[in-house]
Amino acid sequence: MNDLAWIETALTGARPQAMGALLRYFRDLDRAEEAFQEACLRAVKTWPIKGPPRDPAAWLIFVGRNAALDAVRRDSRNTELPEDAAISDIEDAEADMAERLDDAHYRDDILRLMFICCHPDLPATQQIALALRIVCGLTVPEIASAFLVNEKAMEQRITRAKRRVTGADVPFAAPDAVERSERLAAVAAMIYLIFNEGYSASGGEKHVREQLCEEAIRLARLLLRLFPAEPEIMGLLALMVLQHARTPTRLDANGDIVLLEDQDRSLWNREKIAEGLALVDKAMRHRKPGPYQLQAAIAALHARAAKPEDTDWQEINLLYQMLERYQPSPIVRLNRAVAVFKAQGPEAALLLIDPLAERLSGYFYFHGVRGALLMELGRSAEARTAFDKAISLARTPAEAAHIRQHIDRLLADSKKRAS
Repeated sequence: MNDLAWIETALTGARPQAMGALLRYFRDLDRAEEAFQEACLRAVKTWPIKGPPRDPAAWLIFVGRNAALDAVRRDSRNTELPEDAAISDIEDAEADMAERLDDAHYRDDILRLMFICCHPDLPATQQIALALRIVCGLTVPEIASAFLVNEKAMEQRITRAKRRVTGADVPFAAPDAVERSERLAAVAAMIYLIFNEGYSASGGEKHVREQLCEEAIRLARLLLRLFPAEPEIMGLLALMVLQHARTPTRLDANGDIVLLEDQDRSLWNREKIAEGLALVDKAMRHRKPGPYQLQAAIAALHARAAKPEDTDWQEINLLYQMLERYQPSPIVRLNRAVAVFKAQGPEAALLLIDPLAERLSGYFYFHGVRGALLMELGRSAEARTAFDKAISLARTPAEAAHIRQHIDRLLADSKKRAS
């Protein structure tokens, strides 16, 4: 097998379960990470020859655990672990490992790991950054992008979090009901950031990483089982399901971005939309609005519009105004500007986002939106400058290609006027 993309997919999907189980086994963050990395290296060497195991997570847990134990044995001058080929052939041992993992533990290891990372001894930003690194294996640049900070600052943040976990002797046991409630907001935020990274990947060739989106949705379902009456968790799950329903139409055959208004709505996943709308309605009946519910309500308005022109942009603008009161941020204001543009025109939208220029100077989407608004106002030179800046900040080829389409349109319009 020359195409090894399937290995990356399998390792990414298995990471949360494997890391959760290894951390439960060793109760040591660094050792669990090292064990998982060693298992991944062995998988890269072995799986192309032997093929994928029946249960990649169980294989990684088994091999990672024994690799870590082997390191201890080497220190004690004991027998080393068998060769990779021998390990891969131990089908019964892998199956036995999966069987012996208690069902509840195997199912809940990921949530346990998230709640551990979101320990109150850590500042909130360190909690979420650590969880994204340990649970999901996101790179430092990916996490830095999610937080809109530079890579060096994020690397220092994650390092401090690890040291604090080790120094404070944070227990690696599952938190009780009270502790879970106290950490709920941080865990929900982490799940949402996982989804956002999958929805609009911040690095690499892919603009969309469906597996991360699906993992975030799965984790949100588990969280909702723990907190079945919590409307914000209903809103979080609804938001992600509604957004994910549009995945088949977000990129064209060439991998280029397709704007919401240009997507073929007949291809949206109606089953997911029905689930998301039901969750939104259920959450709203609690009459305890919050940021996730408001974002889900916005997504629901898009989902209910059979055609782009049916979208209720005035209502979306009102929902964004409410969201700004709960969660004031330049990103919310930028998103609201799109609704203002649709409802009131480009000039009103531009007035809304111009004050954000300094805070969002390094954000691709800000310059893309600003360029589009300037283009609508006929300010072509300024629009070209904004688009050039957006391209320089693009994180994926799809983002860069999307901005180039706008530039091509500017050039075409310029030629028409000159002829």
